[in-house]
Amino acid sequence: MITIENATVLYGDELEEIRANVLISDQEIVEVSPQVSKGKVIDGRGCIVAPAFINSHVHLGDSVAMDIGDGKSIEEIVKPPEGIKHRILADTPRSTQISCMKNSMWEILKTGTTTFVDFREGGKEGIDIINEAAEEVPLRKIVLGRHESFLDPHTSQQEIIQIVEELTSICDGIAPSGLGEITDGTAAAIARTSVELGKLSAIHVAEYEEVQKESLDITGKTEVQRALEAGFQLLIHLTAPLKDDLELVAESRTPVVCCPRSNGALAVGVPPLKEMLEVGVQVLLGTDNLMFNSPNMFREMEYALKITRAHYKEYFPPEEIIKMATVNAGQALELDVGSIYEGRLADLMVVEQISSNPYLSIVNRTEPGNIKNMIVEGHIIL
Repeated sequence: MITIENATVLYGDELEEIRANVLISDQEIVEVSPQVSKGKVIDGRGCIVAPAFINSHVHLGDSVAMDIGDGKSIEEIVKPPEGIKHRILADTPRSTQISCMKNSMWEILKTGTTTFVDFREGGKEGIDIINEAAEEVPLRKIVLGRHESFLDPHTSQQEIIQIVEELTSICDGIAPSGLGEITDGTAAAIARTSVELGKLSAIHVAEYEEVQKESLDITGKTEVQRALEAGFQLLIHLTAPLKDDLELVAESRTPVVCCPRSNGALAVGVPPLKEMLEVGVQVLLGTDNLMFNSPNMFREMEYALKITRAHYKEYFPPEEIIKMATVNAGQALELDVGSIYEGRLADLMVVEQISSNPYLSIVNRTEPGNIKNMIVEGHIIL
């Protein structure tokens, strides 16, 4: 048993600020109250106990290409199959990929995150690489694979179904790059088969305005419409919605992962977080491609909060940003983590409270050195 005593706890799905002790036993949060105290005691005076972060979109493979391609267009850098990142991945030895990815995973953990969702290139081999890299790193990973045959418009739907079945036998779902690279038939086969197998399907959509206009010109529909019609369960970016995209996403209850720092690095815009929340879209946060960003969710949250306030020229609550990195992600990904209350898995962080506002203390001021403890499934890891 572990008890964190006398801390400010961000409790429940609303991250309510309360003064309490947190009792952890058998991997779970057993009790949150001022009185409880059993087992090993962690002194939480002057600290915040918060849910550990969930990074809902990363490309860990790109750890081998950090800060390469700066100043190039987004198509030159990341569009498959000939983007800069894809050429680098093809030329990088397996051992180097594993070493770089393992280093990034430790950075993920040391910056407050215990769960990440990875878009994994390279088919079965790519999945094997990330699984090997993750050995002995106490993180929860959700790996979404893809296959180069998805890019071939002549690949039959039956072949797509077979490939999805083969890949999902060793990973958690499927994530093709975008609708500019695959046919609508391929998209539907991927999403439908993933659902039938109980696996997650995700795709990049509306990352910038040009891809949306191109989709409209060619198909008469936005990328968002096409992704929803195909049945994808998780949409990435949605930086440039058109027409009634946001309303359609809200009506479908499809979660969206926004990646503000990546959008900024690539000069493609600011995700419309305010409008998303106003229409009822469930928003998650991800740090995206390691070519552009560290996988540090503290940095992502601070940028997201401040660029949103700057964009709209009005107040935006920091609690909503923290929810995107914790509560919302846990709910959308159907995980037993992301919020603190009795019966949930104990994925927590204990951080020094630097200012009187616990939410802004986390978003604006917390650095890795301010983390006193990381707890993963009830075990003190750091």
